[in-house]
Order: sequence, then C-alpha cells, then structure tokens
Amino acid sequence: MLISLPAPSPRLRGVGLVGISVLFFSTAGLFTKGVPEDAWTIVFWRGLAAAGFTLGYLLTTSGLRRELASFGWPALFVSLLGASGSAAFISSFKLTSIANVALIYATVPFLAAILAWICLRERPTTRTLLASCATLAGVLIIFGGSIGGTSLTGDLLALWMTITLAGSMVLYRRWPETPAGIPSALSSIVLLPAALLAATPLDAAPEYMPAMAGFGLVFAVASITLMAGARLLPSAETALLSALETPVAPLLAFLFLAEVPPTATFIGGGVILSAILWSQWPRR
Repeated sequence: MLISLPAPSPRLRGVGLVGISVLFFSTAGLFTKGVPEDAWTIVFWRGLAAAGFTLGYLLTTSGLRRELASFGWPALFVSLLGASGSAAFISSFKLTSIANVALIYATVPFLAAILAWICLRERPTTRTLLASCATLAGVLIIFGGSIGGTSLTGDLLALWMTITLAGSMVLYRRWPETPAGIPSALSSIVLLPAALLAATPLDAAPEYMPAMAGFGLVFAVASITLMAGARLLPSAETALLSALETPVAPLLAFLFLAEVPPTATFIGGGVILSAILWSQWPRR
C-alpha cells in the first residue's frame, strides 16, 4: 500500500532551494584560489561554462521559450547586477581571505531587509532587524582588522557583490515571474568582452580548464536555485538563509587550502553566525 505524502509548501520548497545554493556557492573560494590564474581569466572561462550549462539546461527542459516570453526590464536589471557582482566576487577572493568574503556576504540580510522595506514596503520583523544589525556589527569588526592591510580592497569588492545580490533578491520578490536562467547566463556573457580586454584568458594553462569549467557548472546551479528560492520567501529570510554559507566556506578553505583567517575575522564571524542562528531559532 502506497502512502501519499503531502506536497511540500512553497516556503519549504524555497528553503530547500536556497539551501542547495548555499552548498554550491560555498565552494567558490576553493575554485578561485585553487586556480593560479588571474581573476579576469577565471571570470572568462567560468562565465563561458556557466552560460553554456545554463542555456543547455533551458533547451533540454523546454524552458528557453518560456523564459524569453517573460524576459523584461527586471530580468535585464538582474542580469546587469549579476555581472557586476560576479566580477567583484571572483576578484575579492584574490585580494582577501575566503573567510572575509563569506562573512561580508552575511550582511545580505541587512541590505535585503532595508531595500525591501524601502522599495516594497515589506516591513521586516523585529527579530530580523536585530539580527541584521548584529551581522553589520560583525562585518565592521572584520573591516577593522583589514584597515591598513592589502585585504581592504578585497573586502570592499565583497561588499559590493553583497549589495548586488541583495538587490537581485528584492527584484525577484517584487516580480516573481522574472526568469532565473536567462539572466544568470546573460550576466556571464556580458563579462566576456571585458575579460578579453582586461586579461589574456585564451592563454590560460590547459590543466586548469576542467576546474574553471566545473566552477561554471557550480555557479549556474547555485544562481538558478537561489533566485528560484527567492521567489517563494520574503527577501530578508532568503538573505538570512543564504548567509549560512558563512561557516561552510571558511571551513572548506581551512580543510583544503590551510587558510587561517585573522583574529578580527574570528570575532566578527562569531557575532555574525550567532545572529543568523538566533534569527532562525524556532519561536513559540
């Protein structure tokens, strides 16, 4: 006798999709730092692979025509935000630690909550606001540890990436019919000419091509699942869940690259992680 299970609720599906994106996004630092090519070379080959995988997926699932029909100015704006954020994201790993990038990324809740409040009148809960302010305090501690060093530029690039991602989440919340696949591919394609001007990606060592192509596949899956999940959840909650990448990425960096972050990163990271866990703690 078969037992029929109830279909998962939209919120549960959203949480699952964002969780998948967190696991995939947390490997970005390993790919970037594990490949000894410059940032723009990685941008080029990762972007080419990501666009190819994404468009191939849309063609095999008959989703390309549907996404083209719903492609409007919100999708174009998401594409441009994604392109700008991707370039900053990859460059930041070359200039600062993986832990710093992951922890600065955890300020997405603060930025998404404020943007949604301003643009959508989506008032966040008191708990979300308090947790977001705590994550901001943690990031300020991390910035304090970078001032005077070479990693401040990388930290600022990571912050810009975070701002673009928060903006994309709010756009998907406001226009949930906006496609996820084509903007993801387009954000990679528009960076290809810039990468060719800024570097010589065609001269990249052949032995690093599989890693950069794998990075593109991981990025494609992570981007699509994140934006699909953002349609089903409030912007601030999507951001808080996606910030759970915070403990995973530094752990992978330590295990595979023996990268130990500075003391300020440990202190700020503790503040951020505590705020995220408290914000998601079950309430009565």
